[in-house]
Amino acid sequence: MAEPDGVRVIARNRKARHEYEILEQVEAGIVLRGAEVKSLRDGKASFVDAFGRIDGGEAWLHNLHISPYEKATIDAPDPVRPRKLLLQRREIDRLSSKTREGGLTLVPLDIHFRRGFAKVTLGLARGKKQRDRREDLKRRTMQREVERAKREAARER
Repeated sequence: MAEPDGVRVIARNRKARHEYEILEQVEAGIVLRGAEVKSLRDGKASFVDAFGRIDGGEAWLHNLHISPYEKATIDAPDPVRPRKLLLQRREIDRLSSKTREGGLTLVPLDIHFRRGFAKVTLGLARGKKQRDRREDLKRRTMQREVERAKREAARER
C-alpha cells in the first residue's frame, strides 16, 4: 500500500476536486494527540465539511473527523476538534494573503503518512459554479468515449 517515496495515503477527499478548482497544493504536518495516530493508521478519518483556516498567524484544520481509537482507554480527544497544521512562516503568510484576497479557501485533499509522520495535503481552491461542474462532466464523458473508440479500433486490427 505504500508508494515508492514512502507515502501511504490514509484517506482522500474525493468531493474536493468535484466542488473546487484546485489552484495550488501544499503539504503540512498535523498535530495529533494521544491515540489519534493509531486511529489514522486504521484509516478512521472523514473529510465531511473539513476546511483549513489561518487564525492568528497559525494554520488550523477544522471539522476533520478522526474516530477515537477503540483500544485506547483514557483521554480520547474530541473527534472534530481543530488541529494545528505545521507550516513554515512564509507559507502561512502566503496562504493567508491569498485566502484574504477573496474567493479562495483551503481545502484538505488527503491525509497520508510520509516516513512515519502524519501529513495533510491542502489545496488552495476556488469554488466551482454549477455550470463549471457540468462542463467538467461533459469533458470527462467525451474523453471516456474517445478512449473507448481507440480501444475498439485497436481490437479490430
